[in-house]
Amino acid sequence: MSHAMLIGLLMHLGGSFDMPADALSVDALGTPDGTFHAVELGILEDGQVRLSVVPRPHGEGAGLQFRNGE
Repeated sequence: MSHAMLIGLLMHLGGSFDMPADALSVDALGTPDGTFHAVELGILEDGQVRLSVVPRPHGEGAGLQFRNGE
């Protein structure tokens, strides 16, 4: 799902996006234990969607979750 979100974001931005190389550093992508951050997709009141980077939940809370109305 995060791959599809990235593709959608890049297409919205014209197909590519320039960023500094350190945006892909270990510290930028995850936590010190090597866990990648998670992507959150939120639906806004005006019908748009918001992609956000959030801490990955631990244990049974990890993984893909769908919530309506938040």
